[in-house]
Amino acid sequence: MPETHQMLNESLPSQTGQAWLGALEELADEVGYFQPLSAKHNAAFIDAGKTLLVTFETVQSVQSMKNKSHPIGFEMVREHDWSLLSLFSDGKTWFRDPSVFRYFDRLFDDGFFENFDRVIFYGAGSCGYAACAFSVAAPGAHVLALSPQASLDPRVSEWDDRFRRMRRVSFSDRYGYAPDMLDAAARATVIYDPRIELDAMHTALFTRANVDKLRMPYFGVALDLQMMRLEILYPLLVAVGSETSVPAEFYRLHRLRRRDRTYLRALLGDLEDVKRWGFAKAVCDHATTKLLAPRFKKRSEKIAAFIADQTPQTP
Repeated sequence: MPETHQMLNESLPSQTGQAWLGALEELADEVGYFQPLSAKHNAAFIDAGKTLLVTFETVQSVQSMKNKSHPIGFEMVREHDWSLLSLFSDGKTWFRDPSVFRYFDRLFDDGFFENFDRVIFYGAGSCGYAACAFSVAAPGAHVLALSPQASLDPRVSEWDDRFRRMRRVSFSDRYGYAPDMLDAAARATVIYDPRIELDAMHTALFTRANVDKLRMPYFGVALDLQMMRLEILYPLLVAVGSETSVPAEFYRLHRLRRRDRTYLRALLGDLEDVKRWGFAKAVCDHATTKLLAPRFKKRSEKIAAFIADQTPQTP
Protein backbone atom coordinates (compact mmCIF):
# COMPACT_ATOMS: atom_id res chain seq x y z
CA MET A 1 0.00 0.00 0.00
CA PRO A 2 2.73 2.60 0.79
CA GLU A 3 4.19 2.01 -2.69
CA THR A 4 0.78 2.63 -4.22
CA HIS A 5 0.43 5.88 -2.27
CA GLN A 6 3.88 7.01 -3.37
CA MET A 7 3.05 6.42 -7.01
CA LEU A 8 -0.27 8.26 -6.75
CA ASN A 9 1.29 11.23 -4.97
CA GLU A 10 2.99 12.11 -8.22
CA SER A 11 0.31 13.65 -10.43
CA LEU A 12 0.11 12.44 -13.98
CA PRO A 13 2.11 14.56 -16.39
CA SER A 14 0.33 17.62 -17.77
CA GLN A 15 -0.03 16.04 -21.18
CA THR A 16 -2.98 15.65 -23.49
CA GLY A 17 -4.64 12.95 -25.53
CA GLN A 18 -2.82 9.67 -26.05
CA ALA A 19 0.29 10.79 -24.15
CA TRP A 20 -1.81 11.27 -21.00
CA LEU A 21 -3.56 7.94 -21.49
CA GLY A 22 -0.18 6.28 -21.96
CA ALA A 23 1.07 7.70 -18.67
CA LEU A 24 -2.09 6.52 -16.92
CA GLU A 25 -1.73 3.06 -18.45
CA GLU A 26 1.83 2.77 -17.17
CA LEU A 27 0.73 3.79 -13.69
CA ALA A 28 -2.35 1.52 -13.60
CA ASP A 29 -0.39 -1.50 -14.80
CA GLU A 30 1.81 -1.22 -11.69
CA VAL A 31 -1.06 -1.30 -9.18
CA GLY A 32 -3.97 -2.84 -11.09
CA TYR A 33 -4.68 -2.80 -14.80
CA PHE A 34 -5.48 -0.56 -17.75
CA GLN A 35 -7.93 -1.76 -20.37
CA PRO A 36 -8.84 -0.03 -23.64
CA LEU A 37 -12.50 -0.67 -24.39
CA SER A 38 -12.97 1.16 -27.69
CA ALA A 39 -11.56 4.06 -29.63
CA LYS A 40 -13.25 6.49 -27.23
CA HIS A 41 -13.39 4.54 -23.98
CA ASN A 42 -10.82 3.20 -21.51
CA ALA A 43 -10.83 1.74 -18.01
CA ALA A 44 -8.19 1.86 -15.29
CA PHE A 45 -8.30 -0.14 -12.06
CA ILE A 46 -6.27 0.45 -8.89
CA ASP A 47 -6.45 -2.35 -6.32
CA ALA A 48 -6.03 -0.78 -2.87
CA GLY A 49 -8.85 -1.70 -0.48
CA LYS A 50 -12.22 -3.28 0.22
CA THR A 51 -14.26 -0.19 -0.74
CA LEU A 52 -14.49 0.33 -4.50
CA LEU A 53 -15.14 3.71 -6.09
CA VAL A 54 -16.30 3.53 -9.71
CA THR A 55 -15.96 6.88 -11.47
CA PHE A 56 -16.93 8.09 -14.92
CA GLU A 57 -15.06 11.04 -16.41
CA THR A 58 -14.07 12.54 -19.73
CA VAL A 59 -10.39 12.73 -20.60
CA GLN A 60 -10.84 16.44 -21.28
CA SER A 61 -12.33 17.18 -17.86
CA VAL A 62 -9.49 15.38 -16.06
CA GLN A 63 -6.78 17.10 -18.08
CA SER A 64 -8.36 20.51 -17.46
CA MET A 65 -7.95 20.18 -13.69
CA LYS A 66 -5.20 22.57 -12.67
CA ASN A 67 -2.23 21.03 -10.85
CA LYS A 68 -3.79 17.55 -10.91
CA SER A 69 -4.45 15.89 -14.26
CA HIS A 70 -5.41 12.69 -12.51
CA PRO A 71 -8.70 10.82 -11.99
CA ILE A 72 -10.94 12.19 -9.28
CA GLY A 73 -10.71 9.01 -7.23
CA PHE A 74 -6.97 9.25 -6.59
CA GLU A 75 -7.66 11.23 -3.41
CA MET A 76 -9.87 8.47 -2.07
CA VAL A 77 -7.17 5.85 -2.76
CA ARG A 78 -4.49 7.95 -1.03
CA GLU A 79 -6.51 9.16 1.95
CA HIS A 80 -8.86 6.24 2.61
CA ASP A 81 -7.28 3.16 0.97
CA TRP A 82 -10.18 2.70 -1.44
CA SER A 83 -9.87 0.76 -4.65
CA LEU A 84 -10.68 2.70 -7.81
CA LEU A 85 -12.18 1.78 -11.16
CA SER A 86 -12.05 4.81 -13.44
CA LEU A 87 -13.74 4.87 -16.82
CA PHE A 88 -12.84 7.58 -19.32
CA SER A 89 -14.49 8.77 -22.48
CA ASP A 90 -13.00 10.94 -25.20
CA GLY A 91 -15.61 13.70 -25.16
CA LYS A 92 -19.14 13.45 -23.86
CA THR A 93 -20.42 10.10 -25.05
CA TRP A 94 -22.65 9.21 -22.09
CA PHE A 95 -20.71 5.91 -22.36
CA ARG A 96 -23.33 4.64 -24.83
CA ASP A 97 -21.01 2.14 -26.46
CA PRO A 98 -21.48 -1.65 -26.81
CA SER A 99 -17.88 -2.15 -25.69
CA VAL A 100 -18.71 -0.50 -22.35
CA PHE A 101 -21.84 -2.65 -22.07
CA ARG A 102 -19.77 -5.80 -22.62
CA TYR A 103 -17.18 -4.66 -20.09
CA PHE A 104 -19.76 -4.30 -17.33
CA ASP A 105 -21.34 -7.59 -18.38
CA ARG A 106 -17.97 -9.28 -17.82
CA LEU A 107 -17.49 -7.60 -14.45
CA PHE A 108 -20.91 -8.85 -13.36
CA ASP A 109 -20.40 -12.37 -14.72
CA ASP A 110 -16.98 -12.65 -13.07
CA GLY A 111 -18.34 -11.52 -9.70
CA PHE A 112 -15.87 -8.63 -9.68
CA PHE A 113 -18.00 -6.35 -7.51
CA GLU A 114 -18.54 -9.12 -4.96
CA ASN A 115 -14.88 -8.78 -3.95
CA PHE A 116 -15.64 -5.48 -2.19
CA ASP A 117 -17.47 -4.65 1.01
CA ARG A 118 -18.95 -1.48 -0.50
CA VAL A 119 -19.24 -0.24 -4.08
CA ILE A 120 -19.83 3.43 -4.95
CA PHE A 121 -20.61 4.84 -8.39
CA TYR A 122 -19.88 8.52 -9.06
CA GLY A 123 -20.23 10.90 -11.99
CA ALA A 124 -21.38 14.38 -12.99
CA GLY A 125 -23.52 15.46 -15.95
CA SER A 126 -23.18 12.97 -18.80
CA CYS A 127 -20.93 10.92 -16.52
CA GLY A 128 -23.56 11.13 -13.79
CA TYR A 129 -25.94 9.47 -16.21
CA ALA A 130 -23.39 6.69 -16.71
CA ALA A 131 -22.86 6.26 -12.96
CA CYS A 132 -26.57 5.68 -12.50
CA ALA A 133 -27.03 3.51 -15.59
CA PHE A 134 -24.14 1.12 -14.98
CA SER A 135 -24.68 0.81 -11.23
CA VAL A 136 -27.20 -1.93 -12.06
CA ALA A 137 -24.20 -4.20 -12.72
CA ALA A 138 -23.38 -4.04 -9.00
CA PRO A 139 -26.61 -4.72 -7.06
CA GLY A 140 -26.52 -3.08 -3.66
CA ALA A 141 -24.16 -0.31 -4.78
CA HIS A 142 -24.37 3.29 -3.60
CA VAL A 143 -24.53 6.10 -6.16
CA LEU A 144 -23.62 9.78 -6.11
CA ALA A 145 -24.65 11.62 -9.29
CA LEU A 146 -24.39 15.36 -9.91
CA SER A 147 -26.88 16.87 -12.39
CA PRO A 148 -27.32 13.60 -14.30
CA GLN A 149 -29.51 13.21 -17.34
CA ALA A 150 -32.13 10.48 -17.09
CA SER A 151 -32.13 9.75 -20.82
CA LEU A 152 -31.59 11.61 -24.09
CA ASP A 153 -34.14 9.52 -25.93
CA PRO A 154 -36.31 12.18 -27.62
CA ARG A 155 -39.40 10.16 -26.72
CA VAL A 156 -38.52 10.75 -23.06
CA SER A 157 -36.76 14.13 -23.01
CA GLU A 158 -37.55 15.95 -26.23
CA TRP A 159 -37.67 19.12 -24.13
CA ASP A 160 -33.89 18.96 -23.60
CA ASP A 161 -32.39 20.65 -26.65
CA ARG A 162 -28.83 20.91 -25.30
CA PHE A 163 -27.51 17.67 -26.79
CA ARG A 164 -29.22 17.35 -30.16
CA ARG A 165 -26.38 15.32 -31.71
CA MET A 166 -26.97 12.58 -29.14
CA ARG A 167 -30.51 11.99 -30.41
CA ARG A 168 -28.99 9.68 -33.01
CA VAL A 169 -27.64 7.48 -30.19
CA SER A 170 -29.86 4.82 -28.66
CA PHE A 171 -30.83 5.28 -25.02
CA SER A 172 -33.54 2.63 -25.17
CA ASP A 173 -31.46 -0.56 -25.24
CA ARG A 174 -29.22 -2.08 -22.55
CA TYR A 175 -28.22 0.10 -19.58
CA GLY A 176 -30.51 2.70 -21.11
CA TYR A 177 -32.95 4.55 -18.86
CA ALA A 178 -30.87 5.65 -15.87
CA PRO A 179 -33.68 5.96 -13.26
CA ASP A 180 -34.74 2.36 -13.83
CA MET A 181 -31.13 1.19 -13.50
CA LEU A 182 -31.10 2.53 -9.94
CA ASP A 183 -33.72 0.05 -8.79
CA ALA A 184 -30.94 -2.37 -7.77
CA ALA A 185 -28.96 0.28 -5.83
CA ALA A 186 -28.94 0.30 -2.05
CA ARG A 187 -29.18 4.10 -2.10
CA ALA A 188 -28.61 6.85 -4.64
CA THR A 189 -28.08 10.57 -4.17
CA VAL A 190 -28.79 13.02 -6.97
CA ILE A 191 -27.61 16.60 -6.44
CA TYR A 192 -28.77 19.36 -8.78
CA ASP A 193 -29.29 23.11 -9.12
CA PRO A 194 -33.07 23.64 -9.25
CA ARG A 195 -32.55 26.97 -11.02
CA ILE A 196 -31.23 25.08 -14.07
CA GLU A 197 -34.64 24.14 -15.41
CA LEU A 198 -33.60 21.27 -17.68
CA ASP A 199 -31.45 19.69 -14.95
CA ALA A 200 -34.39 19.95 -12.55
CA MET A 201 -36.67 18.26 -15.11
CA HIS A 202 -34.24 15.36 -15.50
CA THR A 203 -33.93 15.06 -11.71
CA ALA A 204 -37.71 14.76 -11.40
CA LEU A 205 -37.49 11.57 -13.48
CA PHE A 206 -35.23 10.04 -10.80
CA THR A 207 -38.03 10.00 -8.22
CA ARG A 208 -37.62 6.63 -6.56
CA ALA A 209 -37.97 5.32 -3.01
CA ASN A 210 -34.22 4.70 -2.80
CA VAL A 211 -33.15 8.05 -4.30
CA ASP A 212 -32.40 11.23 -2.33
CA LYS A 213 -32.70 14.38 -4.44
CA LEU A 214 -30.72 17.25 -2.92
CA ARG A 215 -30.87 20.85 -4.08
CA MET A 216 -27.81 23.05 -4.57
CA PRO A 217 -29.13 26.34 -5.98
CA TYR A 218 -26.97 29.12 -7.42
CA PHE A 219 -24.08 26.82 -8.33
CA GLY A 220 -24.94 26.18 -11.98
CA VAL A 221 -24.32 23.21 -14.24
CA ALA A 222 -20.73 22.37 -13.20
CA LEU A 223 -21.56 21.16 -9.69
CA ASP A 224 -18.49 18.91 -9.56
CA LEU A 225 -16.13 21.87 -10.02
CA GLN A 226 -18.07 24.01 -7.55
CA MET A 227 -18.10 21.25 -4.92
CA MET A 228 -14.37 20.70 -5.33
CA ARG A 229 -13.80 24.45 -5.03
CA LEU A 230 -15.78 24.45 -1.77
CA GLU A 231 -13.89 21.30 -0.68
CA ILE A 232 -17.08 19.37 0.01
CA LEU A 233 -17.04 16.72 -2.74
CA TYR A 234 -14.53 14.35 -1.14
CA PRO A 235 -16.08 14.56 2.36
CA LEU A 236 -19.43 13.74 0.76
CA LEU A 237 -17.92 10.72 -1.00
CA VAL A 238 -16.59 9.59 2.39
CA ALA A 239 -20.15 9.84 3.74
CA VAL A 240 -21.43 7.71 0.85
CA GLY A 241 -18.74 5.16 1.68
CA SER A 242 -19.75 4.94 5.34
CA GLU A 243 -22.92 4.52 7.34
CA THR A 244 -23.30 8.31 7.62
CA SER A 245 -26.57 9.84 6.42
CA VAL A 246 -25.65 11.38 3.08
CA PRO A 247 -28.41 14.05 3.11
CA ALA A 248 -27.47 15.10 6.65
CA GLU A 249 -23.78 15.33 5.75
CA PHE A 250 -24.60 17.24 2.56
CA TYR A 251 -26.62 19.85 4.43
CA ARG A 252 -23.86 20.19 7.01
CA LEU A 253 -21.20 20.67 4.35
CA HIS A 254 -23.42 22.89 2.23
CA ARG A 255 -23.46 25.47 5.03
CA LEU A 256 -20.03 26.48 3.74
CA ARG A 257 -21.84 28.34 0.95
CA ARG A 258 -22.63 31.06 3.47
CA ARG A 259 -18.99 32.12 3.29
CA ASP A 260 -18.65 31.70 -0.46
CA ARG A 261 -18.51 34.95 -2.46
CA THR A 262 -19.62 33.29 -5.70
CA TYR A 263 -22.76 31.94 -4.06
CA LEU A 264 -23.50 35.21 -2.23
CA ARG A 265 -23.11 37.26 -5.42
CA ALA A 266 -25.50 34.95 -7.29
CA LEU A 267 -28.01 35.05 -4.43
CA LEU A 268 -27.74 38.83 -4.22
CA GLY A 269 -28.34 39.23 -7.94
CA ASP A 270 -31.46 37.07 -7.73
CA LEU A 271 -32.84 39.04 -4.77
CA GLU A 272 -32.23 42.34 -6.54
CA ASP A 273 -33.96 41.05 -9.68
CA VAL A 274 -37.13 40.39 -7.69
CA LYS A 275 -36.69 43.62 -5.69
CA ARG A 276 -36.42 41.96 -2.28
CA TRP A 277 -34.30 44.82 -0.98
CA GLY A 278 -34.46 43.91 2.71
CA PHE A 279 -33.10 40.42 2.11
CA ALA A 280 -30.57 41.78 -0.38
CA LYS A 281 -29.21 44.17 2.25
CA ALA A 282 -29.06 41.32 4.78
CA VAL A 283 -26.92 39.29 2.36
CA CYS A 284 -24.58 42.26 1.88
CA ASP A 285 -24.31 42.83 5.63
CA HIS A 286 -23.58 39.14 6.20
CA ALA A 287 -20.81 39.17 3.57
CA THR A 288 -19.39 42.38 5.00
CA THR A 289 -19.25 40.92 8.51
CA LYS A 290 -18.09 37.38 7.71
CA LEU A 291 -15.88 38.00 4.67
CA LEU A 292 -14.76 41.61 5.15
CA ALA A 293 -15.88 42.23 1.57
CA PRO A 294 -15.78 45.98 0.75
CA ARG A 295 -17.86 45.59 -2.43
CA PHE A 296 -20.71 44.07 -0.45
CA LYS A 297 -20.41 46.91 2.08
CA LYS A 298 -20.73 49.52 -0.67
CA ARG A 299 -23.69 47.67 -2.15
CA SER A 300 -25.35 47.52 1.29
CA GLU A 301 -25.00 51.27 1.64
CA LYS A 302 -26.57 51.85 -1.79
CA ILE A 303 -29.45 49.51 -1.00
CA ALA A 304 -30.00 51.24 2.36
CA ALA A 305 -30.14 54.62 0.61
CA PHE A 306 -32.57 53.26 -1.96
CA ILE A 307 -34.82 51.81 0.75
CA ALA A 308 -34.78 55.15 2.57
CA ASP A 309 -35.81 57.00 -0.63
CA GLN A 310 -38.69 54.59 -1.14
CA THR A 311 -39.99 54.86 2.43
CA PRO A 312 -42.86 57.37 2.78
CA GLN A 313 -42.02 60.19 5.15
CA THR A 314 -44.43 60.73 8.02
CA PRO A 315 -45.55 64.36 8.55
